[in-house]
Amino acid sequence: MANYITVSALNNYLRRKFEADVHLDRVFLKGEISNCKVHSRGHIYFSLKDETSVINAIMFARDADGLSFEPTDGTKVFAEGKVTVYEASGKYQIIVSKMQPDGIGELYIAYEKLKAKLEAEGLFKKEFKKRLPRFPRKIGIITAPTGAAIRDILSTIKRRFPICETILFPALVQGENAKYSVVENINLAQNYDLDVLIVGRGGGSIEDLWAFNEEIVARAIFDSKIPVISAVGHEVDFTIADFVADLRAPTPTGAAEMAVPNIMDVMRNIENFKIRLRESTNSKLNIERKQLDSLKNSYIFKNPTTIYEVKEQKLSLLIDKMRETLQLKLKEATVKIENLKNSYVLKNPLGIYEKNWTKIDFYRSRIKYLLDNRLSLEQSHFDRIKANRIFKEPLSILKEKTNDYVHVCNKLELLNPLGILNKGYSVVIKDSVAVKSVDDLTIGDNVIIRFKDGNIEANVKEITKENE
Repeated sequence: MANYITVSALNNYLRRKFEADVHLDRVFLKGEISNCKVHSRGHIYFSLKDETSVINAIMFARDADGLSFEPTDGTKVFAEGKVTVYEASGKYQIIVSKMQPDGIGELYIAYEKLKAKLEAEGLFKKEFKKRLPRFPRKIGIITAPTGAAIRDILSTIKRRFPICETILFPALVQGENAKYSVVENINLAQNYDLDVLIVGRGGGSIEDLWAFNEEIVARAIFDSKIPVISAVGHEVDFTIADFVADLRAPTPTGAAEMAVPNIMDVMRNIENFKIRLRESTNSKLNIERKQLDSLKNSYIFKNPTTIYEVKEQKLSLLIDKMRETLQLKLKEATVKIENLKNSYVLKNPLGIYEKNWTKIDFYRSRIKYLLDNRLSLEQSHFDRIKANRIFKEPLSILKEKTNDYVHVCNKLELLNPLGILNKGYSVVIKDSVAVKSVDDLTIGDNVIIRFKDGNIEANVKEITKENE
């Protein structure tokens, strides 16, 4: 019975197996919707079927809100999601995250694969996005030479910032050769002194916009040294070019508005700067004028010789003080010279020699006396050592000391309480204390019996006293 498990445990195990399989984490299915039901909370429950098979499916409200069509029974779709097991019923199902009606499914799958690839390579990262200049001088436009897109871009730039120059790079924006035309013009634009490059076209179906979902177009935009604004389709349309470009505009008109400032706003800012500059200049002039008036009215400015007179007086005081100091130093030096001239040493230089020579003779006699006395003491000490028996008979004394040591060791061995063990006796020990009498033991005691070459452990089974 220990090998049996519950149904819940089995379903839980299968769910975890499904979720651990990387091949089931993201699958792309093509099928027809049936049994479609929309829950009050926004979740969509349905089945996907083909000619021979069917699978349960669910799309949660957070993903269903982004659908561009209304799912109904009989609608053929392309669905993307992950396969898992619903534990309560034990049935496997697909949790759909994205879904498109059949007809554009293949393009959508190719779009998602390329998007994931370029994103993994880092082409969408913010650190690679170039900043647009605030006041561009020259803007390049890559789009069809005719149509609403170019008209909207040019009219918006002319209206907002007419001093900006525009250069049109006419390109195919639809059809098989459109991707090559767009890439060629992006590369051509690198040779012009452009501040901004607008790449785009008007709205259309996913097939019409597909040139801007091509990998070579995305890489050309990423490699551009000129900041690129992507302006493809309408606000709801997103292409690969939008993710790679330095800035994405919802429409061609929006791209023109992002590329250039409104000249009216610029003029208003200039007027505001002029006003602020004028006010700041006037304020600065007023402060400087007050400082100038203060200087003009100052006592020093009106009486400039006063500064000279004060400094002249201070200089005179310093000169007088310096003269007094020099005279004092000169006087002290003269006194020292006179003292040296009248000194005993200078008049009687041999007197110092004679005085010191007497001291030298005294110290020489004193040292000789101390040395002789020390040598006499050391000689007496040495004679006593030579007369000592240790010095004359060292081996004899060593032999006597050795015999004394052996005698003491023999006495100690006789007094050794464990020496009796060598004669065949043993010692009974209980609780680390030698047992002297059977009265110290009781039946059941654990004891240690010590012999000369080891110990044994024993248990007291019976006690018999000698007088019994």
